Amino acid sequence: MNCKMKKNVRNLFKKVKLLVLDVDGVLTRGEIIYDDKAGELKVFNVKDGLGIHILGRLGIRTVLLTARNSVVLKKRALDMRAAEVIGGILPKEKALSYLLKKYKIKATEICFVGDDLIDLGIMKKVGLSVAVADAVNMVKKQADFVSAKKGGEGAVREIIDLIIESKGLENKIEEVLNSLSRKS
Repeated sequence: MNCKMKKNVRNLFKKVKLLVLDVDGVLTRGEIIYDDKAGELKVFNVKDGLGIHILGRLGIRTVLLTARNSVVLKKRALDMRAAEVIGGILPKEKALSYLLKKYKIKATEICFVGDDLIDLGIMKKVGLSVAVADAVNMVKKQADFVSAKKGGEGAVREIIDLIIESKGLENKIEEVLNSLSRKS
């Protein structure tokens, strides 16, 4: 992590209590592969996954919010220990009141990461809206922050690292990693 994080960036991420992620184009590169049996394949970045797991162990949950339903995503969410998957929902902002109530937070404490037009509605209603580097221009214009990395290529981990650093939680990562190694 960057020891010289700009103060304004640190302030953006400091209030985050819940990370909400779009999936296709954020956790993946936005590609969907179908096999010859109509099965769906997705490619996920392992660094993003470990980041989600560590963030959860540090007390900041991650919710995956997607317009599509996917068995593959539910399996990956379990592996990463994401708090939950909310699938098949449009417009995505319909999930906001549920999230506020379930996680006992304010909209200003949510960081949402998106990449495409269907993400604009919720981006306008949360405290911190983030676009991945390869998001469409309208999403980038709406975002409070644009990642340096593309979706599916470490953008989520970049954002998680910013959250951890802005909250001063770097010193707890070793403890989290040690507890993981004791469980294996």
